[in-house]
Amino acid sequence: MRDFPLRYLALMIAGCVFAVSLIMALQFDRGWWLVILSGALTTVGIADLSQSKRALLRNYPILAHFRYMFESVRPEIRQYFLEDDAAPNPFSRNQRSLVYQRAKQAIDKRPFGTQMDVYQDNYEWINHSIMPAKLASHDFRITIGAERAQPYSASVFNISAMSFGALSANAIRALNQGAQKGGFMHDTGEGSISRYHQPENAVDTGGDLMWEIGSGYFGCRSEDGSFSAEKFAVNANLPQVKMIEVKLSQGAKPGHGGMLPGAKVSIEIATARDIPEGVDCISPSSHSAFDTPTGLLQFIEQLRNLSGGKPTGFKLAIGHPWEFFGIVKAMLHTGITPDFIVIDGGEGGTGAAPVEFTDHVGVPLQEALLLAHNTLVGTKLRDKVKIGASGKIITAFDIVRTIALGADWCNSARGFMFALGCIQSQSCHTDRCPTGIATQDALRQRALVVPDKAERVANFHKNTLKALAELIAAAGLHHPSELKPHHLVRRVSANQVKLASALLPYLESGQLLSEAQATSELPEVFAKYWPIAQAESFHPIR
Repeated sequence: MRDFPLRYLALMIAGCVFAVSLIMALQFDRGWWLVILSGALTTVGIADLSQSKRALLRNYPILAHFRYMFESVRPEIRQYFLEDDAAPNPFSRNQRSLVYQRAKQAIDKRPFGTQMDVYQDNYEWINHSIMPAKLASHDFRITIGAERAQPYSASVFNISAMSFGALSANAIRALNQGAQKGGFMHDTGEGSISRYHQPENAVDTGGDLMWEIGSGYFGCRSEDGSFSAEKFAVNANLPQVKMIEVKLSQGAKPGHGGMLPGAKVSIEIATARDIPEGVDCISPSSHSAFDTPTGLLQFIEQLRNLSGGKPTGFKLAIGHPWEFFGIVKAMLHTGITPDFIVIDGGEGGTGAAPVEFTDHVGVPLQEALLLAHNTLVGTKLRDKVKIGASGKIITAFDIVRTIALGADWCNSARGFMFALGCIQSQSCHTDRCPTGIATQDALRQRALVVPDKAERVANFHKNTLKALAELIAAAGLHHPSELKPHHLVRRVSANQVKLASALLPYLESGQLLSEAQATSELPEVFAKYWPIAQAESFHPIR
């Protein structure tokens, strides 16, 4: 009982003030505000003592509420007052500020030297040339599906997959209009093509779309949830749809399905996804249209034919290596190759996911990209298949690094969210996004003014590519496709640096095709898993 006065001090004071103030108010008819305030606090304290759900409130009535209050605003206090500008996770203030500046056409230069520790392990840079190149344009493009009936000339920097439903109508409109202004591609996400992805009038054509087909087959599903070729053909042949992407998994939660509760399935979401309004929307963890690597490629070929020869490929976060190897072996056995593969890094993304999946499931982008690139090089398929990459790509150097490691183009989701005005409040899953981006709340999303934000999306893309052009030119190159691993340098200790080409494993062309290839000459992941992968099954040979 010795600490009784301290633990209950706030309640005792409130009770005493209430008693005294009530007597004074009754006698002099003034000070009723103090009676009300102290009475309310006393009531709260008594309720704290009486309740049984929170031990902290029972032991520290009234006072414990301050703890809960400060805890509720702790993320904001850290972000606005305590956070280091270079703290990298999820994204640093420096990274966010750079996007805001480029989106607003503000000055993005920094004086007084770098804030980074250039002698810290894993610091990276590219070497410049004494004879920098002179570039006529920053509009860097690559051709995807060159052998197809409808090849696509894509920017090397595009909007990654974000569905309507996860993002608001105004956010989707702004992203698509920004993509149209800047001449780059907008991935629909697995939520399919909504009316907000399409132009509002007959004059505009709308931004170029990559239509993502997930396991729920939204926009191309039968009543039982299976794939519908007839419905697919209708959307796939829209002029605005330039490429078709089959989603096997995503970096935010690879190997995990999803469900949008029926209460959130509005008439607009139901229309876009071709599902009943008000009914739980299920995204299975795997596809029903195929269950083998060969089946996947046959499905891709079917989609390509139904779309009239538009570039078709798949996206995945790398998991078991033998599964990806099986897909590549199926390419060799069937002669069917996707036009592209998008590698989603396990760093996570815009999608909310269980903490364990966000933190510990999925191969990070560098290793996943290397695996995909090396496998295609080792089977002499790299020239037939383009590789896109997505995973915390914000700056021009991020693009340089990713392409140097093996990608052909880059996608960004959170970068373009920042261009829309995202403040990284990390409330995407609560429907209370403060900027109206990741919410279906009609009042909240009204704050997002589409014409203004569309301009910012286009500006961010344009200014990032201008910065990319400056980096490419400084290195003496003329196009990002000329970037190779030897252009990237990484510090491995205080006194040692290495080229990425020497630090990371790279296969020779056709190295996996040689029957005489000794497994000891291959990197461990190929030596161990390539022999047990099979085109007929995602399971390894036992």
